[in-house]
Amino acid sequence: MEWNPAYAWLIIALLLSLAELSSGGMVLLALGMAAALTGLLAWLGLSLAWQLVGLGILAGLLVPIAIKFIRPWFSPRGVAYGTTGTGVEKGRSYRTLKRDFDGATGIKINGDFYRIRISENGATELPEGMVVTFKSFDGTTAIVTLDSLKEH
Repeated sequence: MEWNPAYAWLIIALLLSLAELSSGGMVLLALGMAAALTGLLAWLGLSLAWQLVGLGILAGLLVPIAIKFIRPWFSPRGVAYGTTGTGVEKGRSYRTLKRDFDGATGIKINGDFYRIRISENGATELPEGMVVTFKSFDGTTAIVTLDSLKEH
C-alpha cells in the first residue's frame, strides 16, 4: 500500500474524534469531521495549500453547526452549563444542605455544592433545610442572606 497524504488527515481526524470523548463540547468532533473531509480533498489530489484552505472553510462551517445544533442533543434539559457565577442565580432562594464528609453547610447551584457565608454576620454554619437567598460569589463561597420567614 502506497502512502497518501489523505491517510495523514484521516489519522488526525481519528485523534481529534477520540479526544472529543474527554471534552464533550463537540468542537473536537467537528474538527475531526473537517479533517476527514480534508482527507477527501487530499485524495482528490489538491495541493497542501488548498487542503489547508478547505480545512479552514470546513472547520468554520462545522464547528458552529456542532455547537448550536448537535451539542444540545447531549446536554440534559434545564441545565445552563457555564452560567454559574455570571449573576443569573442572584436573588434565587436555596435550601441549605450539610455535606456528608465534613458537615459543611452549603447550597447546590446547578448541581454543584458551594459553602455559604451569611452576608449580615459572616456565619458559615446553618441548620439543614434553612432557606437562604443567593447574593454573589466570593471565590467559591456563596454569599447569602437569611430568609427567616421561610424556614423548613
